[in-house]
Formats: sequence, structure tokens, C-alpha cells
Amino acid sequence: MINRLEVEIIRETQRATQGQSIRGRITLRSSSIIPKIWLELSDQSTIPSHTSKRAITLSSRGTTVWSYNTKALLRGLYTLGPLTVTATDPFGFFKFSKTFGSESSLLIYPYTPEITYFNTPSSNLPGEGHFRKRSHNITPNIFGLRDYVSGDAFNRIHWPSTARKGRTIVKEFEIDPSSEIWLLLDLDKTHHVGVNVNSTEEVSAQICAGLARYFIQSNRSVGLAFFDSAMKIDKPEKGNSHFTRILESLALAKAMGTVTMENLILDQSPKFGRHSTVIAITPSTTTQWITELRSLNNRGVQITAITLSGDSFGSSISSDNVHKSLEQNGIPYYNIAAGTDLTNELSRKIPRKFKLTSGD
Repeated sequence: MINRLEVEIIRETQRATQGQSIRGRITLRSSSIIPKIWLELSDQSTIPSHTSKRAITLSSRGTTVWSYNTKALLRGLYTLGPLTVTATDPFGFFKFSKTFGSESSLLIYPYTPEITYFNTPSSNLPGEGHFRKRSHNITPNIFGLRDYVSGDAFNRIHWPSTARKGRTIVKEFEIDPSSEIWLLLDLDKTHHVGVNVNSTEEVSAQICAGLARYFIQSNRSVGLAFFDSAMKIDKPEKGNSHFTRILESLALAKAMGTVTMENLILDQSPKFGRHSTVIAITPSTTTQWITELRSLNNRGVQITAITLSGDSFGSSISSDNVHKSLEQNGIPYYNIAAGTDLTNELSRKIPRKFKLTSGD
């Protein structure tokens, strides 16, 4: 009943980002003159929401094509295939099955919000003046504006000021005082709450992905550190290939760790210097990690926190004490609640009330 059946399986998607489509095509051809009635197809898969079963009938020497289009809902590593075809006799007494193809892997990256601006406190750190130097090259940091002089590149012109003043004004740039961006991702299972896409774990990974892309597009070196089943560190580098490595790490990251945020900061602190910016992403409702983050600033490290309000994701514990402590310590922070538009929230400027003073 399954003899003289040919199956061609094409997996069009090997990697995808949350929200994108996973596509493929399965073609079945019968070389038998006898119709094949009620064939059950089972495309084995671990991908959530993938429609893996279908019943078909093949006419004499017939062909049918099953094209699937599954939305990638959750990041992670999944499998597709093999395909099992099962035929039954007209009375349902016997079943005959045959497997086609092999198992293939599919990696789903986290959704990456397109951040257009992110507040890093480069102008608030004491001692920064020792590192602020003008640069003849274009960098992500504008030092100021001045009148055009012969030899200035066309792409240095600041058009709004030029139009307003009626003469050519150009931008001056400074050497980047914080060449390394470190993303510290808290994966301590104690504080993560929510389910699937509506979880602090999923949103934390998306935040890291968005920040990594933003800073790498700004020609910054970006590093990532977290602890789930083991310590994972992507050392600071630039470029699209490094961004892909970060996405791969985030795709596999799980909130199953036993290392607290304060211990993660403490463990990684020797890597940070006065040319580093540390961004801590955490749903923790304790304040011990804030003390460790503040100690980095006392050494001249630039710091920013991104908190996730667990109570908006279903936790019974409020994060109000965390926000109060951050404000008391003058640490700039973003607070992310469930359903927040990450692009808009992370692209806004933090009020000037947050000013860090080293050595307090």
C-alpha cells in the first residue's frame, strides 16, 4: 500500500527569527496505477504550532504537494522530520508505515527590536574628561559643531544647523570613551515568571538582541555574559558575524540558572574597566545586585539597568523596592512591563535626574 511511493522533502528554512515563517515543501508521487486512499502524513517536529499531520489521497500515478508555513513563536533549537507515511486497508484492520527523510535542525533567534537610541551615561561619569579626545574619524559620539573648513568630508555636514545659520556647519567627533559594551543577562530561575512569549525570560532575550544590534550597528564592541546551565560568555567584538554569534547564544539561553545577578556581576567585574559600559538586564526583586552594580561605577565603569516588572508577568512580588533603590543610587534604568513596546521604550531618553557620582 506504500510501495511505489516517492517522497521529496525540501526544508526551505534552517534559521529564523521570532515572528518569521518556517517554510517547506513535501511532494509525494505514486507510480502505481492503483489509487492510494487515506494516507496519513506525520511530519515529526518539536516546533510549537507546527501542523505536523495531514491525510491525503493519491490518484493513479498521482502527485500531491504539501507546503507548510509555520510561524516561529519561540526561540530555541528545534527539529523537523523525518516524515512518516501510514496507509490503512479499507476496513481499518491493518496499518502499514514507512519513514522518509531524516531529522533536520532549526534554530529560532529571538525577536530583535529596532532600537534607534539608547541612553548610556557617557556624560555623567566622573573622570571622563581624561578620556574625551577629539577624533578626525567619524565615531558614534558627536563632540560638538563648528564652521566648515576646507577639507572637511561631505558626510560631516550637520544639515539642520547649516540650514538654520545660513552657513555650512560640520560635526566634530570624539574618541569613544566606552569602547566595550557588556550585556549581563540574569537567568536565575528564582525570579523569572510568565509563560512562553509572555515571560520575563523571552523578553529579556529580546532586549539583549535589540541592544546588541544597536551597538554593533554603532560600531561598538559588544560582549554578552549569562549563566543558565553553565557560564556563557561572548567576548566583546564588532561586526555582523559577532552579532550572529550573540543571537545564537540568546536562542539557546534558558532561565534555569542558579547564579544570582549580584554574583554574575561580581564574577565578571574583573573584565570591566573605565572604558566599559555594563548594562544589567534582570527581573530580580532583590536589591543586592544594585550594590554590586554601583560598585562598578565607583571604579569608573558606566552602568545602566533594565528591570522587568515580574508582577506584570504574573508574579505576586512587586519591583517597587528595586526601582526605589536604583533611584536612590542614581543609577539610570529602564523598566519593562508585560506588553511593552520594546522599540519605543528602549529608544527613549532617560530623565536627567539620574546622575552618577563616583566614590559616593
